Amino acid sequence: MPERGSSAVITLGGKGASLTSSSVYAISNSLAHVRLDSSALDRLSSSPPNQNPPTVTDYQVPLLKALTLEESRASLTVLLSKLLSLQSGSGVRAVLPVHISEILNSGGDKIASEPVEVSEDERALLEKLSLPSVFCGVCAVLDYKSTALSTIIDAVAALSCEVSGADVAAFNSIDLGDGFTAKEEIAVAGDLKVLLNGSKLVGKVNTEEVLEIPKINGKLREVVKLVHSSTRIELNSGVRVGISGTAKALGANVMALVSAVKNVGESSLFLAKMSLSKVGGDELKSLFGKDCLSLDSLRSVYKLVLDAHLAEDYIKFVHEANVLLELVLKIVAWEAVIAFAVLEGGELLGEKVNGGDVGGEKKSEKKKKKVVLGKGTGVIVQLIKDRLQSKGLGVLDKQVEDLFSFLDPKDPGFDGFLAKIKEIVESNESRRLPKLPKGTRDFAKEQMAIREKAFSIITEVFKRHGATALDTPVFELRETLTGKYGEDSKLIYDLADQGGELCSLRYDLTVPFARYVAMNGLTSLKRHQIAKVYRRDNPSKGRFREFYQCDFDIAGQYERMGPDFEVIKILTELLDELDIGDYEIKLNHRMLLDGMLEICGVPPEKFRTICSSIDKLDKQSFEQVKKEMVEEKGLTVEMADKIGTFVKERGSPLVLLSKLKQEGSKFLENNSSKVALDDLEILFQALEKSKCVDKVVFDLSLARGLDYYTGVIYEAVFKGETQVGSIAAGGRYDNLIGMFGTKQVPAVGVSLGIERVFTIMEQLQKERDQTVRATETQVLVALLGDKLPQAAELVSELWNAKVKAEFMVHKKVMKLIDRARESKIPWMVIVGERELNEGIVKLKNIDTTVEETIPRSKFVEELQIRLNQ
Repeated sequence: MPERGSSAVITLGGKGASLTSSSVYAISNSLAHVRLDSSALDRLSSSPPNQNPPTVTDYQVPLLKALTLEESRASLTVLLSKLLSLQSGSGVRAVLPVHISEILNSGGDKIASEPVEVSEDERALLEKLSLPSVFCGVCAVLDYKSTALSTIIDAVAALSCEVSGADVAAFNSIDLGDGFTAKEEIAVAGDLKVLLNGSKLVGKVNTEEVLEIPKINGKLREVVKLVHSSTRIELNSGVRVGISGTAKALGANVMALVSAVKNVGESSLFLAKMSLSKVGGDELKSLFGKDCLSLDSLRSVYKLVLDAHLAEDYIKFVHEANVLLELVLKIVAWEAVIAFAVLEGGELLGEKVNGGDVGGEKKSEKKKKKVVLGKGTGVIVQLIKDRLQSKGLGVLDKQVEDLFSFLDPKDPGFDGFLAKIKEIVESNESRRLPKLPKGTRDFAKEQMAIREKAFSIITEVFKRHGATALDTPVFELRETLTGKYGEDSKLIYDLADQGGELCSLRYDLTVPFARYVAMNGLTSLKRHQIAKVYRRDNPSKGRFREFYQCDFDIAGQYERMGPDFEVIKILTELLDELDIGDYEIKLNHRMLLDGMLEICGVPPEKFRTICSSIDKLDKQSFEQVKKEMVEEKGLTVEMADKIGTFVKERGSPLVLLSKLKQEGSKFLENNSSKVALDDLEILFQALEKSKCVDKVVFDLSLARGLDYYTGVIYEAVFKGETQVGSIAAGGRYDNLIGMFGTKQVPAVGVSLGIERVFTIMEQLQKERDQTVRATETQVLVALLGDKLPQAAELVSELWNAKVKAEFMVHKKVMKLIDRARESKIPWMVIVGERELNEGIVKLKNIDTTVEETIPRSKFVEELQIRLNQ
C-alpha cells in the first residue's frame, strides 16, 4: 500500500502506470491525496473539438445515494483513472479530471461536488462510465480489505487455538503428499504451525471447528487471489461503457469471495464465543453483547448479497458484499480482543480471566506461572500490549475501541501489524517449518508401533514357509529396469548421471530379485524381502511415491502349480493374521487372457497393450476401456465387444472353471487357454483342500499390466469401508530371470502393498478406539532430586537383567508420575533421599496406584516377579 499520512500522494495517469486496489483504498479513505500526471492532462484537449460546442451547465458528477463515503470516493477514483487513460481527440477536456481530483482531495466526511460545465459528449460519456466505475471501485475496496483479512485471520485463529488449548497436531498431517489437498489449505496449516511453534498451551483439546480452520481460511486465500487478479485487470482495462459483462465476469469471483468471507465469519464467531466463555468478568461480555454479533445477523447480510446477485442489481450486490466484509472484519477483531484478554490482557483490560490462568488452575498472588505462547503468537500479543501501553490504560470500552482501531485497515498502525505477521510466516525460510516432498510421509511413534507389529507378523509368516531374507540396492542400473514394466516404465525414477553409470531407483522388488538370481547363477531360491520402492506416480489416497513392499518369491523347478498354491496360501495367511477385515483375492491366468484375446481376433503384437487396457476395468467402466482399445490401440468395435463378453465373467473358482471347460467352450479349442484351465484346475483343488479357496474369486477381467507375467496372476482387494484399492498382487513370471542370464529359471511371487494395509489398520484402530503404546518400556526408574549417578546405577541393573527400562531425574514427583502415565509405562521405581539413606526403593503400579517398599538389593528380582505375573 502507498505510504500513508497527510503527505502521502498517489499519482494517476502516468505513462505505463497502473491503478491498484491499495491505491483506490487509500484514496477512498482519505489516506492519500491525488496528483494528476501532467502528460496525461496534456493528452486531453483544453476545449471540445467543435468550435462552439453545446454545453450543459450546472452538471453534477453522478453519485449514488446508496453508497458509503468510502465506496463513492472509490468509484470517483476509478472514473478519474479511466478519464486519464483517454487519448487525444476523445473530446474530453482536462478540466473534468482536474475537477474530480479536487473533489477527492477536499476530504471531509461527505463529498462536496460543485457543478461543472460539460459538453453533451462529455456528459454522455460520464453517465456511461458511472456504473462501471462504481462497480470496479467497490470491487477494489473488497479486494484490499479481503486481502488484509486473509492475512490477519490466521494470526487471530492461532491466538484462539492457544486460548482453547486445541490439539493442533492434525495440522501436521493435512498434506499427505497425495496431491488431493488444496494448496492454500496446506499453506494455512503451515503458517499456523509457525505461529504456534513452541506454544505450551496447545495440544490438549480436540475441537472440530479448530481443525476446520485451514480449510476455511485456505479457501478465502484462494478466492482472494482470484478477485485480486480479475480486479486488477478491470481497473487497468480500456474504457468500457457497459456494466453487464464486467459485472458477470468479476461478479462470479466476488460471489465466491462472499461465500468464503461468510464461512470465515462463522468460524471466527464460534472461536470468539469459545474464548469469551473463559473470561471471568462481565464487562467484556457485556460490550460484546451490545454489538449483537450472531450467526443470524451474519446470515441476514449474506442473504441480502445473494438476493442482489440473483436480481442482477450489481451495484447493490457489491455494496452489500462490502457490508458483509466489514461485519466479518469486526467479528475477527472481537475474536482477537477476547483471545488477547484471556491470554495476556487481563490486567491491561482490567478483566478477571479464569483467576489469571488460561488453564483454569488457581495460582497464588505471590507467584504466577509464566504462560508460554508460540514464537509467532507471542510477538503478536506483545504488539497489542505495546499498543495499549502507548495509549495509556483507561476504561475497558476505550481499550477495546483502540484495539478495534489497531485491527482496522484504515489505522496507521495496521500496515505495521500486517507486515509483522508476514515477517513471522514468510521472512526466513530457515525459520519456517520444512515440508515433505509429495508422495512421501513421516511416521510418528504410534504409527511406527503399528508398522513394527505388522512387519513382525509378516516376517513370521514368511519364515514359517522356509524363506530366507534378501536385501538388494535401492537403485539399479537403468538397463536392468527398463523394458520390464510395460506402460508403467514411465513411472521409474531416473537418477542424474553422476559420470559413468545411468541408474534408476528400484520400481519393485521382483526385478532386482530376478537380477540377483541370474547374476549368481542360482537355479532355486525361496526368499522374502521387506524394503522401500519408488514410483513417479500421481499421489492419491493410499498411493505414494515412496512406499514399502513385502515380497515373497519362489524361483526354481517344482511340481506343477505347487509354488503358485503356496504363494496364494501365504497371502491368505498374511491378510488373516494382520486382522484387517474382509478381503478377496481376484485371480486369473495370463495364458487364459492370451487365449481369450486370440479368440477375439486381437493380433499377438497387441496382447500386452490390450492387457494394460483391460487392467483398468477396476477403475473405469467397460465403455471407457472400449473407447481406449478402439480409438487409441486400433482394435475394431467387434473385437472390443467380444472382449467385453468375456471380461464380465466372474465367480467362484471351481464353478466358473467348470463353466469354461464345458463341451463346446471356445477356450478348449485354443492351446494357450487349455493349458491355463488345466493349471487352474490343479490350483483350485489344492486351495480347496487347504480351506482358503473361499477367499479367491476367479475374475477374467484381471489382467495385471506388468509385461513379465506369464502364468497365474492375482490381486487382493480390501472389501471394508476404507477405500484403498489393491492391497497385494503377484503372479508367475517364468521368463524374467532369463532376461539377465543364459538360462530360464521359472518363478512365482506375491507383493503385499503394506502402506495401504497400514492405512486400513490405522483406521480400524480409530474405529475400535484402541490405544497404541509407542514403546515397550516396562519400568521407569524415577529419581527424586538431581543425582544422575544413582539413577544410572539402578537402571543399568535392570538393563543387565534384560528388563525394558527408562530413567528420569526430577525434583517433583508428579512430573515423574506424569511421564510414566503419558508413556503408559506400567511400573515405577521411585527413589528419593530417604530411600537412598534407608537402602530401599518404592515400587509403584501405575494402573492401581499401589506402592510397595522393598529392599534396594532385591528390587530387580521383585520387579521381574511382578512383570512375569
